[in-house]
Amino acid sequence: MRKPFVTLFFVILFCVNVFSQKTPHTFALVKTEFLLDNKPYQIISGEMHPARIPAQYWRHRIQMAKAMGCNTIAAYIFWNYHESEPGKFDFQTDNHNIAQFIHIVQEEGLFLILRPGPYVCAEWDFGGLPSYLLKIPDIKVRCMDPRYIEAMDRYIKELALQVRDLQITKGGPIVMVQVENEYGSYGNDKRYTSWIREMWKSNGIDVPFYTADGATPFMLEAGLLPDAAIGLDPGTSEADFAQATKSNPNVPSFCSELYPGWLTHWGEEWQRPDTATLLKNVKWLMDNKKSFNFYVIHGGTNFGYWAGANAFSPTQYQPDVTSYDYDAPINEMGQATPKYYALRNLLSKYRNNAEKLAPVPSQIAAIEIPEIRMKSSASVWDNLPKANYTPQPKPMEMFGQKGGFILYRTNLIGHKKGKLLITELHDYATVFVDGKFIGKLDRGKGENSIELPESNTANPQLDIFVEGMGRINFAEYMIDRKGITERVSLNGMTLMNWQVFNLPFDESYLNQLAYSEALPTLPGNFFKGEFELGTTGDTYLDLSQWEKGIVWVNGHNLGRYWNVGPQKQLYCPAPWLKKGKNELIIFDLHQLTARPVAGVKNME
Repeated sequence: MRKPFVTLFFVILFCVNVFSQKTPHTFALVKTEFLLDNKPYQIISGEMHPARIPAQYWRHRIQMAKAMGCNTIAAYIFWNYHESEPGKFDFQTDNHNIAQFIHIVQEEGLFLILRPGPYVCAEWDFGGLPSYLLKIPDIKVRCMDPRYIEAMDRYIKELALQVRDLQITKGGPIVMVQVENEYGSYGNDKRYTSWIREMWKSNGIDVPFYTADGATPFMLEAGLLPDAAIGLDPGTSEADFAQATKSNPNVPSFCSELYPGWLTHWGEEWQRPDTATLLKNVKWLMDNKKSFNFYVIHGGTNFGYWAGANAFSPTQYQPDVTSYDYDAPINEMGQATPKYYALRNLLSKYRNNAEKLAPVPSQIAAIEIPEIRMKSSASVWDNLPKANYTPQPKPMEMFGQKGGFILYRTNLIGHKKGKLLITELHDYATVFVDGKFIGKLDRGKGENSIELPESNTANPQLDIFVEGMGRINFAEYMIDRKGITERVSLNGMTLMNWQVFNLPFDESYLNQLAYSEALPTLPGNFFKGEFELGTTGDTYLDLSQWEKGIVWVNGHNLGRYWNVGPQKQLYCPAPWLKKGKNELIIFDLHQLTARPVAGVKNME
């Protein structure tokens, strides 16, 4: 009686193993097109970034892309999100779990284009490069600087372990891997980009590679690699693709970034490009059977301190807003927009009757939250950590700090009033003398000096409280340390002997704050309140009555707000809320009085 049972057991086990194995496919490059299992294949890709989306929503966003008509997902991987300190990697927790994201893509029947950098741009802090590199005073990035190469080697080896078994050649969904990103807009070191590709190969990556550059001769010449497909950022015309073919006639080209929206900086109007032009470009790409990738189909959010910045001159600085809505077809809250339905309608026309699009997933519930009363406060001045001593100011990276705020303190000897000049302030400072607020300085406005009034004390105490905003993520000014990066002078006299207080405002710092119900007397305060929920849902916290600062809900950093706009509401996803009691903490650089906060269903 035992033998038939054992035989049946092994038959079942064999069947389970067979059906659980994923069938390997082939994906190849020929001169003019991509081949999937030796048949021509048009990539219709939608890009989204796992780090910008709560992991609980990954499947929903992927299903949304599929229902719009995409057959592929493109995903940037942010090096600095996964390696916070040298050798300290996180590919397991929450939305760090890249392998899980890729598995979901495959489960939903889509392929994946991997964009691992190591540099990615993406309006992300330092373009995805880890801030610990900036502790090296003379570091050079995106080249063969041995210090940079050593760190990059470590990252590639670690990421390859996570993704190499998920390639299409192993039965996974990854069809292509990008080498660097828009390198022709930055440098011309072919040895460097070739080294990256060879590192991926030596670590088990055997799918085709591609590069991505603007459709101009010098960018393509500096950025492309032999035998790698050519991505065009963007490519929307016969002339664009002809330029790519002229640069390398032996590989296919595709539109690696087609922009349905655009990024927004603080102080600007929301960027909302013309949908008619987008539809015209998509129609041309479909009619000409050109592969393309929507950048982005869903943007998500720059939670925490991860938003980047732009600068195209030594004096320019343009920090990005917290929202990465990007005016994308799927908005920040994961909802289908009119642009989404226009694209879905267009793409559906290129399918035969037997290939109907998947239904659009149900939208995640949004809720309103009544006004939250902020009942207590804590002053940063009463919660300073132990100081570091330095003869002259140093940026936060030199102290191992990745983001947040930093306080510089000294006493005035000699000159005690007059013109205070901060050389290379990065990025926003509030200035105090003997505990009295003097004013603010904003790098984005080119402000670097302020008049100090006369003080009654013998050696007045000068405090410069600095917020590091986004590190520059594009072009030649990427070496962008935070805090005071050079020197401070008063009437031309260099000020010496500084105490430096590192204030990353991370979880450990927040947990030790001492709150009271006393009214604040000096700018720079945390305000705390609690609210009850009977049901959870997505919401936007309305900060329109606050000035400038950071918000945490139940310990989750929602990002920056700033009354210069255009963003006045911060997205709070439902998984970060809970039924019953919730905690809200706001740090504001300027306000002394708490203002109302409420949850709303829409962003203005």
